[in-house]
Amino acid sequence: MSTKSSTASFDGPGMRFTARTGSGHEIVLDDGDGNAGPRPVEMLLVGQAGCTGMDVMSILQKKRQVVTRYEVSVTAEQRSDRQPAIYTSADVVHLVEGPAIDESAVRRAIELSATKYCSVAAMLSAGTVEIHHRYRIVSADSPNPIEGEVLVTGPHADPDAPAKTAV
Repeated sequence: MSTKSSTASFDGPGMRFTARTGSGHEIVLDDGDGNAGPRPVEMLLVGQAGCTGMDVMSILQKKRQVVTRYEVSVTAEQRSDRQPAIYTSADVVHLVEGPAIDESAVRRAIELSATKYCSVAAMLSAGTVEIHHRYRIVSADSPNPIEGEVLVTGPHADPDAPAKTAV
């Protein structure tokens, strides 16, 4: 078992807080009025992008894929009809560029991140969020990008159960 921690101190004006992580980093959080930092709910998407991004790049490097550009974007729908304003669905898109990217390597890296390694994806999927894990590969070998969906996780997914890969 591992324990993680953070502390948020009110700085004002408005709703400005400084959050300090257990690893010693600081992040300014704010609401839309003050706008001195990201909203706390946006940090969930940052966590998703960073977590899966680190997984996928690590796996692609182990598979000896030459990646010249890699970017992960996370877009989520947040309900607005009642509180709490939770996320209900999300799209995670991995953009991979390189001279000869193997599509099966990208698909497998995303699948492993989504179903085995990314703690943030597991937590969001175990809750209310349906996550679509997608990719876009741009290669000098192909004039057209290759796009696909690897799988969908959540909502209410058991993080210990194997996920089904999309066709």
